[in-house]
Amino acid sequence: MTYEPVYTRAPRNAFVPSPVFVGIVAVFAVSGFMTWSRFGNVKIDVFLFVISGWIISLCLHEYAHAVTGYFSGDLSVADRGYLRLNPLKYTHPLLSIVLPVIVVILGGIGLPGGAVWVDHRYIRSRLKDSLISAAGPLTNVVLALIVAVPFLAGLAPELSPSVVTAEHLEFWAALALLAFLQVTASLLNFLPIPGLDGGSIISPWFSPAYQRAWNLVAPWGFLLLFLLLWQTQLGSYFFEVVNWLAELIGVPYWLYQLGFELMRFWEAG
Repeated sequence: MTYEPVYTRAPRNAFVPSPVFVGIVAVFAVSGFMTWSRFGNVKIDVFLFVISGWIISLCLHEYAHAVTGYFSGDLSVADRGYLRLNPLKYTHPLLSIVLPVIVVILGGIGLPGGAVWVDHRYIRSRLKDSLISAAGPLTNVVLALIVAVPFLAGLAPELSPSVVTAEHLEFWAALALLAFLQVTASLLNFLPIPGLDGGSIISPWFSPAYQRAWNLVAPWGFLLLFLLLWQTQLGSYFFEVVNWLAELIGVPYWLYQLGFELMRFWEAG
C-alpha cells in the first residue's frame, strides 16, 4: 500500500534565496556598473547585464508561479526547492532558462520558458488554479514597469537616434532592452495558447473533455507560437503592439534596438 505525502510546513530555509540566484544578482549589479562606467569592452558589459537581468526575471517569473501555488494549497513546491529562486531546481531547466536565453541572444524576444511543477491535486479552486498560471506573466508586467521607471520619471537623459554620444548611452540602451524583453514576455505569456501560461489561465474553466483535448495539444504550444509569430501576419501585429506598449512606458524603439545591437558583441559594427 502506498500513501500520499502530507506536507504540513515548509522546510526552514524554503524561502531563503539560493547561492545560485545571489550569484546571478551579483553579476547583474557588477555588469550594470561596468556598463554605466563603460569599463573595458562595453558590448560584453551590455551582454552580461542584459542576460543576467533576463535570467533574474525568469527566476522571479517561476517563483511567482511557485509561491502562488504554495499559498493556494500545494506545500510540496517548498520541498522541491522552487521557493529559493534556484533555476537549477526547475522541472525543465533547458526550457525554463537555456532556451529563453538563446532566443534572446539570437532574436531579442522574451520567449516564455517552462514552468515549475505544481501539484494541482492540492488546488481546490479553479480561480486559484488560474491565479497560479497568471502570477508569472503578471510578474513580467510589474518588472516592465519597474525597469521603465527611470524613463517615465525623466531620470534618463534626453535621448534621440541622432544623439549617439549621450552620457551613459550604452546603459540606457541595455535597460531599454530589458524593458522590451519584459513587455514581450508579458504579452506572449498571456496568449491563450495550449502549453503557455495564457492557456493554463483559461483551461481550468473548461469541461473535463475539453481539458483532456487541451492537454494533448499543450506539448506543441511552443511550435504553435513560433508558427504564429514568424509565419503569419499575426507576428507583425504582435510586434506593433509590443512597440506601442514600450513607447507607452517611455521606452523608444530605436533605443532597445541599439541595446540589442550592443549585446551582440561578436558582430562587427
